[in-house]
Amino acid sequence: MPQTPHIEKHFTAGGAVRDVVIGMSDGLTVPFALAAGLTGAIASSHIILTAGFAEIAAGSIAMGLGGFLAARSDAEHYASERLREEQEIVTVPDVEAQEVREIFKSYGLTAAESASVVASLRQRPQDWVDFMMRFELGLEKPEPGRALKSALTIALAYIVGGIIPLSAYLVFADAHRALWVSVGVTLVALGVFGGIKGRFTGTPVLRSGLQTTLIGGLAAAAAFIIARSIS
Repeated sequence: MPQTPHIEKHFTAGGAVRDVVIGMSDGLTVPFALAAGLTGAIASSHIILTAGFAEIAAGSIAMGLGGFLAARSDAEHYASERLREEQEIVTVPDVEAQEVREIFKSYGLTAAESASVVASLRQRPQDWVDFMMRFELGLEKPEPGRALKSALTIALAYIVGGIIPLSAYLVFADAHRALWVSVGVTLVALGVFGGIKGRFTGTPVLRSGLQTTLIGGLAAAAAFIIARSIS
């Protein structure tokens, strides 16, 4: 009797999702908090928009640059560790072979069971290095061009997120009226974004949405109260 083939569905775009989460989370929260804080002291939507878009420009550049440097650092770290492993399998092959045995031992294999794999890896230096990078150091080879992609993704996500809380100020000239519309729109956006983030990361959708909404709301409320108290 034919069996239904087992198809595994794994999410493999973790890096891209992480970048979107970083950019969108800050993009929704920081301009929202800034606009709310300024509304506590200023009644003109025009001034708030000017400050808000300036913050989005600066924030997206800073966040994108941070993502670029982080990805470059990961790539440089991987290259440095790989070079070290390539040198070690030449200079201290017995030590590296013992490390392979220890790795297999941690998975419950005996020395006899791992011996053939160790012998095979000794004949294939590049595969041996790949094995050590993944199973000894837990490092995966960075995707080519990852640094630039990360920077652009974070920056664009920040811009998209930042425009949402400012959209109400584009419609209403009265900043205080715009604030309440912005609060509603942004909290909904935070909840939806948090739910989508939870869906991709395996976190319960409702909990992720509520957490994201709560954090963004508290940030905006704190900024508003501080600005109102000193104005």
